[in-house]
Amino acid sequence: MRATRYLALAALIAATAFTSFGPPWISIEYPGNPYDQETRDAYLYVHAFHHNTPVGVPVSGTAEGVVKGERRSVKLDFTRTQRSGVFALTQQWPSEGLWTLVIGATQGAGESNTAYAVVELGANGLVTSVKVPTLKRNGYTVPAPVQMSDIDTALRERAGRLAAK
Repeated sequence: MRATRYLALAALIAATAFTSFGPPWISIEYPGNPYDQETRDAYLYVHAFHHNTPVGVPVSGTAEGVVKGERRSVKLDFTRTQRSGVFALTQQWPSEGLWTLVIGATQGAGESNTAYAVVELGANGLVTSVKVPTLKRNGYTVPAPVQMSDIDTALRERAGRLAAK
């Protein structure tokens, strides 16, 4: 009983220390590996890190799109893989339209503890860019929050440019 309490306390201290010393990081691997039996249908992989260590922190996101001039939003579901800190994402948004994926890896509570990847998809459904917004804080580069209004504006501008062609 006493050993169990010590282990629980040690786990709590480790978890607190882990989330207290720096934010998470996120990166995107594209395309998914069609030869991986576990995640054969993955559109892309999300890698979550604490400093340089892969971690299994919660990953969530949405697909933000414009389809036939109408704004759409689709909640994304991610699948943990056997690789530490790696999550598979299958395509869950329609093939038609223009889409931006907003994906976050969250470690602890609060907006400053989420690293975001903004993945823009072209009209052909392929990734055209991946951005991880950052800012400088106390001399360190840290993840910056993502405002959905900025995503909406950028998406509408991209859709307008395509329509003008």
